[in-house]
Formats: sequence, structure tokens, C-alpha cells
Amino acid sequence: MPALLLAQSQVMTTFIIIAFFGIIGLIFFAIFARFISLYIQCLATGADISLGHLLMMSIRKVNPAVIVRAKIIAVQAGLTEVYQVSTRDLESHYLAGGNVPNVIRALVAANRANIDLDWQTAQAIDLAGRDILEAVRTSVYPKVIDCPDTRKGQMTLDAVAGDGIVLKARARVTVRTNIHQLIGGATEETIVARVGQGIVQAIGSTESYKLVLENPEMISQTVLNQGLEAQTAFEIVSIDIADIDVGENIGARLSADQAEADMRVAQAKAEQRRADFTAREQEMVAHVQENRAKVVLSEAEVPVAIADGFRKGTLGLMDYFELKNVQADTQMRNTIAGPSISK
Repeated sequence: MPALLLAQSQVMTTFIIIAFFGIIGLIFFAIFARFISLYIQCLATGADISLGHLLMMSIRKVNPAVIVRAKIIAVQAGLTEVYQVSTRDLESHYLAGGNVPNVIRALVAANRANIDLDWQTAQAIDLAGRDILEAVRTSVYPKVIDCPDTRKGQMTLDAVAGDGIVLKARARVTVRTNIHQLIGGATEETIVARVGQGIVQAIGSTESYKLVLENPEMISQTVLNQGLEAQTAFEIVSIDIADIDVGENIGARLSADQAEADMRVAQAKAEQRRADFTAREQEMVAHVQENRAKVVLSEAEVPVAIADGFRKGTLGLMDYFELKNVQADTQMRNTIAGPSISK
């Protein structure tokens, strides 16, 4: 009986031990089950990421699937040898908020296209908010930008040639990414603004609109020689004038407006002179009236002087009648000569 109890106790102990290790195994399997496929991929591709490292990634809030796939791509493309990209580097970039797969694909494309791009520069560009993969693609396959940007409602670049004719131009600018100036470099809007300014300036410095229509390439070369891509994230490959239309004659309209303004100024000056002459005429009329009044006053003093002469004896009767005869003769002559003088 005691032996039976001892055997049952040993069986129970063995069962408990097996159950304990079974539970531990289940816990272990539950924890590592989701990493098994990733670990097998790492073993098959030589990504050199251990199972414990995958577990630590999960603890550090790093997505193991993203890191494993990125490391596999880097190993298969030879980036670990060229750029010395380690698993720790990938994790650090992920924790910094970077797009790890995008950076790895950009490095692969840059390596295949012989573009000078390293891991530090690539992750810095990605953390700066730029799409590094799109930048590398644009460096390999240049893209075309419309100038002006029709999405903003402006359809043409209007410029006035030397002879006053408005030319409405549209250009297409081919650019590729300048990787070394991507951080802090100006964007497409700056390129469009600078090219538009250059085209307007080039057309404005041309003597005649006919020269522009005959040789649009002259405008493109002039703009290209200005170095418009300075401090931008792009390198201008070419500037092509897509279309040029002839607008209104601004020079003629401005000349007409100037002539009309000059005419109004002349009319105002003439009116001022007319007003001055009218005022002067009225002054002369007043002056004549004043002189006539003085004559009347002087004539009124003549009878007084004659009477005074009679009283003093300085004027005789015959002298008086002779004076009257002279006055009558003078009046007659004025009457006869008056109409001819007025003519």
C-alpha cells in the first residue's frame, strides 16, 4: 500500500513537471511563433538577424517585418557591403520616424544607376520629409515641368518686346534631382518662378517680337545661361519654348494714351491762356473807362476855365468865338472821318 501511494505520487509529480514544461513550451511557441517565418527568411537570405534580436525588436516597438524585409533587400542588392548598412541602422531610422523600405529602395536604385548617394545622406533626406525614392527616380528619369503652372490659373507668360508687342509664351522645363542640394534646396515652384522671370526678361531685352518668333531657341539659351538652378533641389536639363502667341500692341496703346494726355495738357494750358487774356481784356476795358472818365472830368473844367478867363480879362469875346469855331470844325472833321477810321 505505501509502495502504491509512492508510485502514484511519482506519477503525479512527473505529470506536473511535464505540464509545467508543456505550458512553458506553449508560451515560448506563442511568443516566437510569429517570428519563426521571419527568422527562416533571415536564415535563407543571409540577413543575419537572430530570433532573439527579432524578439528585442518587438520589445523596442520596432516592426520586425519591416526591418527584415528591408535587410533582405539590402543584402540581396549588396548594400551591406557598399554602404555598410546594419540592422541597428535600420532600427534607428525606423524609431526616428523614417520610411525604411523607401530609403532602401532608393539606395538600390542609386547604386544601380551609379548615383553618388550614401546611407547617411539618404536617411537625412528621408527624415527631412523629402521622398528620397522619387528624388532618385527623377535623377534617373528627368521630369517635365510646365511654365507657367497651369494648375494655378495662369496659362501663359506675358512679356513685352522692345517694339511694344506683347508675346504670350509657354515653356516646358526638363529637370532632374540634384541629390546633394535636396536638403534645403528650393522646390519646383522656385524653378517655375525663375524660368518665368528669365523668359520675360529675355523677351523684354529683344528689339523686335519678330526676332523671338524667328528664333525661340535664343530665349531658351539666354535663360539657361543665367544659372537659375542655383540653391535649388533640381538641375535644369533643358528649357523648351512650347508655344508663342502674339498679343496686343502695348507700345501703340501707350503712345496713344500719352498723346491723349499731352492733348489734354495742351488744352488745359490753352484754356488757362484764354482765361488770362479775357481777364486782361476786362482790365483794359476798365482802364479805358477810367481814362474816359478822366477826359469827361477834364472837359467839365473847360467852361469853368473860360468863365474864369472872362472874369479876369485874360480871354476876350473874339477869342471865345474863335475857340467855338475850332471846336465845330473839329467835330465836323471827326464826323466825316469817323466811319473810315472805324474801318
